[in-house]
Amino acid sequence: MEEELKCPVCGSFFREPLILPCSHNVCLPCARTIVVQTPETEHLPHTARPMLLMGPDYDYPDHLDKMSLHSEADSGYGSYTPSLKSPNGVRVLPPAPAPSLSASSAASSRSMHGPICSSSSITCPQCHRSASLDERGLRGFQRNRLLETIVQRYQQERNMISGAEGTNGSESGAGNVVPLARCQLCDTNPAEAAVMCEQCDVLYCSSCQKKCHPTRGPFAKHRLVPPSQLASSKSGSSNPGCTALVPPNTARRFATCADHELENYSMYCVNCRTPVCYQCLQEGKHAKHEIKALGIMWKQHKAQLSQALSGVSDKAKEAKEFLVQLKNILQQIQENGLEYEACLVAQCDALVDALNRQKAKLLTKVTKEREHKFKVVWDQINHCTLKLRQSTGLMEYCLEVIKENDPSGFLQISDALIKRVQGSQEQWVKGALEPKVSPEFDLTLDSDPLLQAIHQLDFIQMKCKVSITVPPMPLLQLEKCCTRNNSVTLAWRMPPFAHNPVEGYILELDDGDGGPFREVYVGKETLCTIDGLHFNSTYNARVKGFNSTGLGPYSKTVILQTSDVAFFTFDSNTAHRDIVLSNDNMTASCSSYDDRVVLGTAAFSKGVHYWEIQVDRYDNHPDPAFGVARINVMKDMMLGKDDKAWAMYVDNNRSWFMHCNSHTNRTEGGVCNGTTVGILLDLGKGILIFHINGKQQGPIAFENIEGVFMPAISLNRNVQVTLHTGLEVPMIFRPTKPTN
Repeated sequence: MEEELKCPVCGSFFREPLILPCSHNVCLPCARTIVVQTPETEHLPHTARPMLLMGPDYDYPDHLDKMSLHSEADSGYGSYTPSLKSPNGVRVLPPAPAPSLSASSAASSRSMHGPICSSSSITCPQCHRSASLDERGLRGFQRNRLLETIVQRYQQERNMISGAEGTNGSESGAGNVVPLARCQLCDTNPAEAAVMCEQCDVLYCSSCQKKCHPTRGPFAKHRLVPPSQLASSKSGSSNPGCTALVPPNTARRFATCADHELENYSMYCVNCRTPVCYQCLQEGKHAKHEIKALGIMWKQHKAQLSQALSGVSDKAKEAKEFLVQLKNILQQIQENGLEYEACLVAQCDALVDALNRQKAKLLTKVTKEREHKFKVVWDQINHCTLKLRQSTGLMEYCLEVIKENDPSGFLQISDALIKRVQGSQEQWVKGALEPKVSPEFDLTLDSDPLLQAIHQLDFIQMKCKVSITVPPMPLLQLEKCCTRNNSVTLAWRMPPFAHNPVEGYILELDDGDGGPFREVYVGKETLCTIDGLHFNSTYNARVKGFNSTGLGPYSKTVILQTSDVAFFTFDSNTAHRDIVLSNDNMTASCSSYDDRVVLGTAAFSKGVHYWEIQVDRYDNHPDPAFGVARINVMKDMMLGKDDKAWAMYVDNNRSWFMHCNSHTNRTEGGVCNGTTVGILLDLGKGILIFHINGKQQGPIAFENIEGVFMPAISLNRNVQVTLHTGLEVPMIFRPTKPTN
C-alpha cells in the first residue's frame, strides 16, 4: 500500500495532497513546481507557450519552446512532452533561476510589450493531462483530506513499530552493535545514508540526496541532518528508545466548502461529481443540476467500491494459490529432472563406449529442457508477483479509504478508485493464472536399436502424440456446496494441470436414507441444484467426469443435511388467477365469491411437518378449507371435493373433514378474526391432524400416502389468511389412532 501513499513527483509521502481534475493526486509543494504559466494573448484553444517571466533578452531553454498544451473537446485536459525527467521517472519542468529585473528593464519591458496578463496550467505527472488554473490558482483544487489522514496514520503506525523494535534492541544489552543506516531510495545494494530529512523522514545517500532532494525549490526549507546526530539526539532524550506518538484523530470532521468556507458540504452534485453546500445551490451554479443527499451518495459509492474490491480480492486469492502451484511445479520439475537424469545415466552405463559419447549429448538436452521450464515458470512467478503486489497495495489503500468517516472526502476520490479497482480486475486476463509449462518431461529414450545406430540415438518427442485418457477425479468445492430447505447445491471443478479433455459430468445422489446412488444430473455444468428432497435427511453425493475414452474416477463423497423444518410461502405460479398474494407471498386473499385454491411452495414425501395459518379477516360466515393436496388438484372449487386433496373446512361454529367430496368427522368449534389453525402432516403414519386455537381436530387417515403432498388452502373474497412456517411440532399433538 505504501506506493499508493507516495507523491509521483517527489517520491515521498504525500504532503497536503491536491486532487487534480484527472483524479490523480500530487503534493501541494510539488504542484507549485510543475505549474506552467502562459501569456494570456498566446493561450489558444489548442496550443499554449510558457509565459515570458524574464526580461526580453533572457535566453530561454529550447525545451520550453517545445512545451505544448492540447485541449481535448474543451474538457480542460491536455498533454505535454517536456524533455527532462525527475529522479523518480516523472516528467517535470526544470527549475530555472530567475534573474532579477531592474526597474529600468522592467519598465522597458512594460513599454515594449504592455502589461503581461498570464494564465497558468498544471500537468498531471502520471497521465500527462493538463488543466487550466482559475484565478484561485492551486487553491481551486480540492484537498484530499482522506489521503492525508491515511498517510498520517500509516506513518505513525510505522514509527510505532520501528520505535518498539528500537526499544527491544536497547533492552537486549549494551554490547549490541548499532546497525548502519542505509539509504532508502537506492534500488539495489543500498549505500550508507549521509543525511536524513526531518520533514520527509527519509534517509538519503549522497547521490540520491542530490538527485531526489535538492536544496532548492520546495526543499530549500527542509532540514537535513546526519543520521548519527539524529540518533544521538534521540538517545539524549529523557526516555531513550521510546517515541511518543499522538494517535490520529478518528473523530469525524465536517468539511467546509472550498468556495464558501463558512458552509459545510451537505449535498452532492451528480452532474459535477462533487460535494456542494447550500450556498452553492442558492447562487445558481448547481441550480439545474441533479442533486442528491451527501450521505446517500457516500453509502452508494462505498458499496460500489466494496463490490469492485470483492472481485479484485477473489483474483488476488487465486493469484496466491497460483503462485503456490507454480512453486510446486518448480519442485516437481526439479524432482522429475533429477529422476530422469538418474534413469538416463543407468541406461547409458549399460551400453558400449560409443553410447557413452552419446550420453553427454542427451544429458545436455535434458538440462536445457529443465532450464527452459525453470525460466518460463520463474518469468510467470515474477510477472504474477508484480501484479499481485499492485493489486494488494490497491486493495489495502481502498480498505483504508472505506474506513474513513468523511463522506465528502470519500466521494472526491471514489469514482477514480472504483475505476482503478475495476481496471485492476480486468488485468487478470484469461489464461494469466494458468502455467505455461508442465512439470512433466516428455522425453523417452529408446534403447532397442543395434550398436550401429548408437550415433543416431536421440529422444523421441511425445508432445504431439499424447494419448487421451479418462478425465481425472473432480474436486468438490465445499465452500460453494450448501443446502436450503429440501434442496441441495453442489459445485466442483477439475484439478489444476489436468490435460485430459472432459466432455461432461455425472452427478449421483443417494436416497437420503443410506440407499444406493442414482444419477440426478448429466451435463457440462459444474454447478447443480437438486430440489424436491426429503426434509431432515442426510444425503451423500459424488461426481465423476467422462469423455470419449470412458468414465473417470469418482470424486470424494460429500454429506449434505437438509433442513429440519420447512420454510415456504404460497406459490404464485400455481395459484388460481383469482388468488391475491401479498406480504412476500405469505398472505392470501381472493377476488371471487367462489372458493379458489392456492398451494405452498414446499413438497413433502417423508417425515413430520407442521405449519399454521392465521385468519386475518373473516366476514359473512364463509367456509375456508385447510389441508394438503397433489400438484394437479382442481383449483376452482373447495379444497377436498376431488380425490387430489385432504382438507378440513370450517365455518364460524363447526368443522368437517372432506376428501372426494365426502364430509366426515363433524366437530364443534369454528373460526373468527384472529383464529389460528394448525396443520400437522405425519407421512410416517399417514395421518393429517388439525387444531383450532389449541383444540385438536382429527386425525384423518390417508388412503394412499405414496407420492408428494403440498400445503394447500381454499378461500373466497370474505377471507384473508397469513401463513407461518418453520415451526416445531407443538405439544398439543399426542399420538392417537387414525379414524377411517
